[in-house]
Amino acid sequence: MTRSTVDSARLDVLLRRIKLEVETGALPSVQTAVALDGELIAFETWGDADPSTRYVLQSAGRPIVAGVVWKLISDGLLDVSRTVASYIPEFATNGKDAVTVEQTLTHVGGFPLAPLAYPQMCERSRRLEAFSKWRLTYEPGTRLEFHLTSAAWVVAELCERLTGHPIDEYLRTELTGPLGLDSIEIGPSVAAQSNVAPFTLVGVEPDNQAEISPWGPWYLARPEVLAAGEPSHSIVSNAADLTLWYQALMGSSLWRRDVVEDALKIRVTLPVEGERGGTRSVPGNVALFVAVAGDDGIQRAFLPVTGSPSTFGHGGAPSQVAFADPETGLSFAFLTNGYPDTGYEQTRAGLNRILNIGNLAADCIVSG
Repeated sequence: MTRSTVDSARLDVLLRRIKLEVETGALPSVQTAVALDGELIAFETWGDADPSTRYVLQSAGRPIVAGVVWKLISDGLLDVSRTVASYIPEFATNGKDAVTVEQTLTHVGGFPLAPLAYPQMCERSRRLEAFSKWRLTYEPGTRLEFHLTSAAWVVAELCERLTGHPIDEYLRTELTGPLGLDSIEIGPSVAAQSNVAPFTLVGVEPDNQAEISPWGPWYLARPEVLAAGEPSHSIVSNAADLTLWYQALMGSSLWRRDVVEDALKIRVTLPVEGERGGTRSVPGNVALFVAVAGDDGIQRAFLPVTGSPSTFGHGGAPSQVAFADPETGLSFAFLTNGYPDTGYEQTRAGLNRILNIGNLAADCIVSG
C-alpha cells in the first residue's frame, strides 16, 4: 500500500513563504501547522505572537461546528432531512416551517442575513424570539448565500435541544476535551482572552485614517462580543489544535465513519451570492457545513487545487484557511490577526496569499 509522506523540501518552501508575510510587514503575526496521519508535522508562529497564541477563526471555524453536527448525527440524535421547525417550533414562522436542517447547513435556507446582535444573542429566550421574527429572503434551495451567523445559531439551538447542553459546553465535554484539543473554544470569556491575538489593522498607510467597516469581522474585535459566543465565527484556536481537529474528523472513533463520509458529499453546487462585505463570489461546492474542493479544478472557499477532489475545509476572514485531504491524510491551518479595514481580504496581494499558501500546503505531500 502506497503511503503519503510530507516532503521536507516542499515543507520548507511552504514555511518560508508563510514567514515572508511577517518579514515583509504584510501581517503582524501568523501561525501555521501541518499534520499527517494523526501526527503534528510542523507548528510555527512568527511575529507578535507565540505558540500559545489563539486566533479568532471567523468562517474558518465552521468545520468545528460541522463536527458538532456530525456527532449529533452519529449518535442518532439529528436527522438533517427533517425541518428545523420539527426540532425548534419557534422557528416555524413567516414561511420558514418548510426549511430543512440540511438546507440550513448548506446555506440555501433562505435566511442568510437574519439578524441576531449583541447583547440579544447572550440570552436563549431572546435568541428564540429572534428566530420567530426571521423572514425568508428567497425560496429555500434556490440560492447559495452564506448564512453568516444565522445557520450557526440554529445549530447551537439544535445542540441544546437534543443534548441538554449549550454548544460550547457540548463541544468541550464531548469532542475537544476527549481529543485533548484544549485551545479550541467557542466564545472565550473576557478573562480568558489574554492569549487571543488582537485584531490589527493592516494594508493602510499610517497617515490614512481608515474607517473600519461596522459589518463583518471587526464586530468581534470587542472582547465582550467575542465572549458572547456566536457559534461559528467566535471560535478561537491555535493552528496546531485546528489542524489536529481535522485529523480527528478523518479518523477518530468519536464520529461514525459512514456519517463523516456522507457529510462530506457535495450537496449544493451553485454560484455564491450576496455575501455582504464578503469575498469575491465563486462557485460553491457545499457539504454539511463545510466546503469541498471537487474535481473541476476551480478554487472554492480558498481550498487548494493541488489536493484531491475530496479536500474539505473553509477559509475565513481576514485571510485564514484550514483544510484536510482524506485521500492523503494531510491537514493544514494558516491563521493570522491582520485585518484590512473591511475585515475581509479582497486585495490582489491578499487573495494571492491565501491561494498560494493553501496550494503549497497541499503540494507538500508525496507518495512514499
